Amino acid sequence: MADRVLDAESLHREHLVISLSGAHAYGFPSHDSDLDLKAIHIAPTAALLGLQPLHVPAERLEVLEGVEVDYSSNELQPVLLGILQGNGNYIERVLGAITVRALPELETLRPRVRAVLSRRIHRHYRGFAQGQLREWEKSGFRSVKKLLYVLRTTLTGTHALRTGEVETDVTALLEPYGFGEAHALVERKRRGERIELTDALSEQWQREVTRAFAVLEAADAASVLPLEPQPAAVAALEGWMLDVRRQRFGA
Repeated sequence: MADRVLDAESLHREHLVISLSGAHAYGFPSHDSDLDLKAIHIAPTAALLGLQPLHVPAERLEVLEGVEVDYSSNELQPVLLGILQGNGNYIERVLGAITVRALPELETLRPRVRAVLSRRIHRHYRGFAQGQLREWEKSGFRSVKKLLYVLRTTLTGTHALRTGEVETDVTALLEPYGFGEAHALVERKRRGERIELTDALSEQWQREVTRAFAVLEAADAASVLPLEPQPAAVAALEGWMLDVRRQRFGA
């Protein structure tokens, strides 16, 4: 199903990596979950050398066999700049566990991205989780899916800050960070996108979400990551990008 979209988009740009995001990557897909495909592409060198270099994102949304396929791709250079600023969306495209398609160069990029991770990611994950909390609130604190998105984001950020490793599957993070009861929520969500909480569970998980944000704040304070990317690691990342440009498109 996704191959049809990816084959068509690959005619227009060369993808460094296409990763699966959303519920499928976060550990709680259901039969009616969307396919969320996040990509990084390498633009032709000529497009970057003119008076107005273009880094235009690409997007495509369509329904295939009753499933919404949501594809988006960003060019390599703005992605790497975003990674240096702690953009978890871009970091997860490189370091996420579910890679759909990739060039061999991805394997040499991954250690360089790990080397530039910093506490800047805290701002991203906190802000992203706060936005998802507002979405959960709009559901009357009822949507299991939106609750799990809040937990996934806070715990992925927590784990990255404490270990330097990026784990997007919330089911791998619940027990280590004291949210084991949420496995029952995951089982509920796997039955469908629109499953809702009871009054009692809604009240319980509003309190637990407050704790999840506190866990994220504590992880920032105790983080193993540097405050900002180290200059040598940034230089190595830039060198990698320049090498890829030269090797694939000429100097």
